Amino acid sequence: MPSYQAVLFDFFGTLTRSVQRGVAHIGTAELLGCHTDTLTEVLDRTYYERATGLLGNAEATLRWVCAQAGVHPSDQAVRAAVASRHRAVRADTWLRADAVPVLAALRQRGLRTGVISDCTHELPAFLPQLAVAPLLDVRVFSVQVGRCKPDPTLYLTACQRLGLAPSDCLYVGDGGSQELTGAERAGMTAVRLAAPDLATHLVFNADRDWRGPTLGTLGEVLALVDADAAVAAVGGRAADQLIG
Repeated sequence: MPSYQAVLFDFFGTLTRSVQRGVAHIGTAELLGCHTDTLTEVLDRTYYERATGLLGNAEATLRWVCAQAGVHPSDQAVRAAVASRHRAVRADTWLRADAVPVLAALRQRGLRTGVISDCTHELPAFLPQLAVAPLLDVRVFSVQVGRCKPDPTLYLTACQRLGLAPSDCLYVGDGGSQELTGAERAGMTAVRLAAPDLATHLVFNADRDWRGPTLGTLGEVLALVDADAAVAAVGGRAADQLIG
């Protein structure tokens, strides 16, 4: 069996620590003239509609959210709220301490790396400023592709951009959006990151029945790919002996 040629990661809760909405989101609600609890309820209820990007750009999407919440702010207020929400989501995002070292180590081993993320408009805007950005060969965002996990389109898009087959790829995620099941159905090998902090992670449609391999830390990915490479090397030597 060939060794992996790429490792693809979920973003929120996998390359980042657990995510919860912080106090910065209060300012967004205030700009829109909406109670914070009401805005939170609408954001939770409409996550997948927003994460497909089919509602338009960030401003159009937020106007649609406001209509769902029963408020009708001015265009100026909506523009200010879009900027506020961008800052709030960015403030909620903290890379895991081992994210950069793990990605760097994978690339040193000759593996390609990438992100497949269900997300709204904010992540594609600020990810280029994060320390992981130069270490990612491919970035696939639901809000740009128009599909959310576990739809196979996201996984196959990453493979197409890398020029690899799904069977060449290892997928690592916390299990939100049934992403692990989706990765397996697309033909990848999937493993779950079950770091302790994820007990408080904001997650939708979790892969709660997942019974596959589980990692306790992001760093354990390196041991997994090293073991896979070792097995592949042994198999290659055995094949050479048979041919010889």
